[in-house]
Amino acid sequence: MFDSLAERLQGALGSVRGRGTLTEEDIDGAMREIRLALLEADVNFKVVKQFTDQLRERCIGAGVIGTLNPSQQVVKIVSEELTALLGGPSEALRFSPSPPTVIVMAGLQGSGKTTATAKLARYLREEHSASVALAACDTYRPAAVEQLVKVGAQAQAEVYERGTDADPVEIAAWALQRAREEGKDVLIVDTSGRMHVDEELMGELVRIRDAVTPENVLLVVDAMTGQDAVKVAERFAQDVQFDGVVLSKLDGDARGGAALSIVAATGRPILFASTGEKLEQFERFHPDRMAQRILGMGDVMSLIEKAGREVDEAEAVELERRLRQGELGLDDFLDQLRMLRRMGPLSSLLGMLPGVGGRAEVTKQLMNVDERELDRLQAIILSMTPEERRRPELIKGSRRLRIARGSGTSVQHVNRLVKQFDQMRKLMRTLGRGKGVDIGALMRQAR
Repeated sequence: MFDSLAERLQGALGSVRGRGTLTEEDIDGAMREIRLALLEADVNFKVVKQFTDQLRERCIGAGVIGTLNPSQQVVKIVSEELTALLGGPSEALRFSPSPPTVIVMAGLQGSGKTTATAKLARYLREEHSASVALAACDTYRPAAVEQLVKVGAQAQAEVYERGTDADPVEIAAWALQRAREEGKDVLIVDTSGRMHVDEELMGELVRIRDAVTPENVLLVVDAMTGQDAVKVAERFAQDVQFDGVVLSKLDGDARGGAALSIVAATGRPILFASTGEKLEQFERFHPDRMAQRILGMGDVMSLIEKAGREVDEAEAVELERRLRQGELGLDDFLDQLRMLRRMGPLSSLLGMLPGVGGRAEVTKQLMNVDERELDRLQAIILSMTPEERRRPELIKGSRRLRIARGSGTSVQHVNRLVKQFDQMRKLMRTLGRGKGVDIGALMRQAR
């Protein structure tokens, strides 16, 4: 996400990075490049002008011209202004002191609203240990109720539905009463979308909002719609007064103009971002972290948090001990491979590392990574005996042929895995003799 914007912005800042001193002409040149980068990312023209004018004023006013090594200060200013443009400090959902907390989901048809509803339900269950119910109030779109029932089950959330004949406002009020009776922590109301913004949709949303008095009204916006997303958000802000934005399909939009424009146009924060098709590919939106990723500064905190959710601290410490003592086996490698895949796509994880996100050559290499290769590695390892996984050096001619047949691969694939693992284990032994990383401390920080 934001790949092209990140590449262009980093290129624009490349003209000032490493300079011993900067002139006003250098600053103006960088501002022109930043302006072009934002316009190409489909950011609203007025937003671009305001952003670059303010950025230039800060750079000139900060006294960076003529000073020694000013580039770091310029990058810091750009990061701060980009963070402000994305919404400033991270904001969170409001929770009612008397459950259930009610959240109304709004948006146009095709924006990914129903899927976002299920993703939010899963997020609240996983991150807040909340019992969540979903109200099926989209009675117009064919199969919308069935879709919510299906994805709701995947998110382990109960779905309250009364078919497609009942009035959506009545369904919402009934669902709220039922959620109270059943002691639910959160009720998420999935409302109807339309192909375009119309008075009927807005009127129904207002009636639903008035019937359930939600703590949060969230607007689901398709990040790929660009400037149209801004127009939609402005209309919803005027009529429904939503509280925050959920950006869907952010993984499919390399430009990011919608995210940068919506906050400036409506004054409403982006609270969540959907970064993939799977239910777990849904996360809090942190403007400061996103700004750092766009500028190629990485997002180590999010990476640590992801690892903290997937890795048990005791297991991590034991793995570190085995690594240092040279006891690492293919079972350990398989466990780490599975953990890595649970954390999300490899391209997303590497994009959180400083100096990787937004680099075109790295992105191109990641696009060429075949996820089926990871399936092949798992199949090969699972075709080995426990003893072979503990002691890969036992895997010789006949054993390699048996493993290849069992995994549906070739002897060459098995040979490559065994050779690469042996090289990795030798490297780990060498590193283990020195001072290693305190994995336990990292896990405690993530919690």
